[in-house]
Amino acid sequence: MKFVHIADMHLDTSFNSLNEIEGLPEQRRLEQRNALKTIVDYIKNNDIKYFFISGDFYEHEYIRRSTIDYINNLFKEIPNTKIFISPGNHDPAVKNSFYNTYNWCENVHIFKDNIEKVEENDVDIYGYGFTDFYCKDSNIENIKIENKNKINILVIHGSLDGGKDEYREYNPMSSKKMKQLGFDYVALGHIHKPSYKDEENQRLIYPGSTLALGFDELGKHGMIVGDLSKYSLKTEFVNLDNREYIEKEVDISTDCDIEAIVEKIENLELIDDNLYKIILVGKRNFSIDIKNIKRLISKKSIIKVKDNTKMSYDINELAGRNDLTGKFVKRTVERFEKRTD
Repeated sequence: MKFVHIADMHLDTSFNSLNEIEGLPEQRRLEQRNALKTIVDYIKNNDIKYFFISGDFYEHEYIRRSTIDYINNLFKEIPNTKIFISPGNHDPAVKNSFYNTYNWCENVHIFKDNIEKVEENDVDIYGYGFTDFYCKDSNIENIKIENKNKINILVIHGSLDGGKDEYREYNPMSSKKMKQLGFDYVALGHIHKPSYKDEENQRLIYPGSTLALGFDELGKHGMIVGDLSKYSLKTEFVNLDNREYIEKEVDISTDCDIEAIVEKIENLELIDDNLYKIILVGKRNFSIDIKNIKRLISKKSIIKVKDNTKMSYDINELAGRNDLTGKFVKRTVERFEKRTD
């Protein structure tokens, strides 16, 4: 059986980090829609029978009815594909959720907070969905597969092996226990970094966020395409994001003023469609005004500039200054020299 697996698309998210560039948040939201259309077109053109969406499909706080209509109309284009959605912590199936109030097309199945099994001819598909913004225990680790002769798939949103307290709020699961359950494929969501080739014969898979949402999500983003039988699993990552968030370090140790820094940044070879964070590193002997540097940069693809530099001090020069700083440094040096005598 062939399937497509996505998660963490966060449709209609605000993209606040892009607000400095007029129109960019709106453009990014349009790119999210285009990515979903690309997925649906792929499903149509490749005769994909199953489409798994493992939570955080949209942002409950920001989602618009027009976006839900857009999604549902796309789903109508693939009536022979069974679509399974497991709501996550950003799109929980709360009382006023579109998962509960909207008339979805017939090929869409939305899992809720009771662990459920959907039987198909060739596969049993289990799932669980958030019905609140937090989930400390879904009891999913105690699930029993009813027919191990069939292909068994689990669609779920949650945190695998999350040691931090914050992860324990979002359906914590143990990879060891999940493997012991015996599912042929576990379609996970919640972690925005793709994880599909971390180990041999991997069955517990995060596709990562469909499109990158910020500079904490570097690299490629897209979907998992799979071909699964009872005895084998083939997975392929398909990139869907035409942009990348990229960090670039710029060493300013040899620069002597703001103008020189800006010139060095302007000379970087950057791809216009990508979004860049410039990280200044090295030692300097002059003050830096990041806002002023950002204002002077003409490259629109540079979204952020961060100062990771350190001041370069000449102790003897500071000690010779006739001010409070000089007197303080002089006394400190004298005390240090006394201790080392």
